[in-house]
Amino acid sequence: EPLDQQRQQTVAVDDGTELFTYKGNDVEAYAASSSPSGLYQLELLSTEKDSHFKVYATTTPESDQPYPQLPYDPRVDVTALGRTTVTLAWKPTPTGFLMGQPVQYCLVINKEHNFKSMCAAEAKMTLDDGFMLAPKPGRDFSPFDFAHFGFVPSDNLLGKDRGLVSNKISSRSYTAKPRASDIQKLCIGNKNIFTVSQLKPDTQYYFDVFAVNSATNTSTAYVGTFARTKEEAKQKTVELKDGKVTDVFIKRKGSKFLRFAPVSSHQRVTLFLHACLDSVQLQVRRDGKLLLSQNVEGVRQFQLRGKPKAKYLIRLRGSRRGASTLKLLASTRPSSKQPFPSLPEDTRIKAFDKLRTCSSATVAWLGTQDRNKYCIYRKEVADNYGEEQRRREQNQCAGPESRRKAEKVLCKYFHSPNLQKAVTTETVTGLQPGKSYLLDVYVVGHGGHSVRYQSKLVKTRKYC
Repeated sequence: EPLDQQRQQTVAVDDGTELFTYKGNDVEAYAASSSPSGLYQLELLSTEKDSHFKVYATTTPESDQPYPQLPYDPRVDVTALGRTTVTLAWKPTPTGFLMGQPVQYCLVINKEHNFKSMCAAEAKMTLDDGFMLAPKPGRDFSPFDFAHFGFVPSDNLLGKDRGLVSNKISSRSYTAKPRASDIQKLCIGNKNIFTVSQLKPDTQYYFDVFAVNSATNTSTAYVGTFARTKEEAKQKTVELKDGKVTDVFIKRKGSKFLRFAPVSSHQRVTLFLHACLDSVQLQVRRDGKLLLSQNVEGVRQFQLRGKPKAKYLIRLRGSRRGASTLKLLASTRPSSKQPFPSLPEDTRIKAFDKLRTCSSATVAWLGTQDRNKYCIYRKEVADNYGEEQRRREQNQCAGPESRRKAEKVLCKYFHSPNLQKAVTTETVTGLQPGKSYLLDVYVVGHGGHSVRYQSKLVKTRKYC
């Protein structure tokens, strides 16, 4: 009946008569089999902080059944567990197939606790329990407060109260929303088996399943569960052999462990690392003590002080950008017997601008005291060729054998007993006017392993 008619018919009832009372944060229901006509009041008080609630009232509870029913066993079971996946299964709700109502399942995943209702989970997802601070005593709501609730303030109201609005916006502090990774809601249709993926290893997660009536948008919670994902598989440690080059592949953001245990007593260990594609993070420990920790790009050589019967643990961590490949050599032998060529500290190629012509470019690079073979190659590139493109295209571990014969300029042997004079120059001829060229110098070691210096981009003069 219309409300005003109900008021007229209402039997005088003492205001203090309570039919039902409840305190908590669960899902609760009240039903009375024989109820006199009248005005029933539902009074809710939030005891701790701002809160959400949903309420459904009816005079025909038998035929309505707005909330999906739970099966006789309402538990959610963990059927399979992996490092990054958890498979869940539950009994279907009888509401869907018995009553023909549109029911789907929604799954909520988080790391804190189980939820007793989807309403609670959604409140946590939207505003993380912090909806709005109360206005200061003596102040009315500002237009900003109305906008917060979805009401658009009128222009003249904004104009009148502009100073108040700007002050309140700057001083207002809302609770930060939880990160998307902290709580996740997935609606999966009518499936009652589901595998949650992309979880973190060795982490505890809480899983809640809700049966949702799509027609009424009401939901019922199953008894949630929790599970800890499995630990990462322990890395197999690769044994390094003295003086032998080892090829290492590391997945994106992955790690590799290598162990070096020299048989003979030694004064120092030379560690030679050649990062082919991307930078890697290197960590070296001797008998548990950290000796070295840094990012390595290109070619690096490290001298570590030795110790009798010492064991070295090397940890390599890949780049965030992509997979990494590298060559690694650990040796206790003198440098002259190493398969890798010795390198100067500076592996740049210098181009002389004043010696540039329409058909040639003159470059110089540093050498060492060891007699090594140097090969220079050229390649014509587009004028807009940049540093990023060079990094993407070139595997720094690829040697001269990967180049076309037409790109070869020459090979020569060079060394100097005096490091101050260990520099050589070369003029590359036969170039086209106004064109860009990428010049590469490879130094080849006695064992056949080669290392490329940093590529140099040169451009010939257009007019001479």
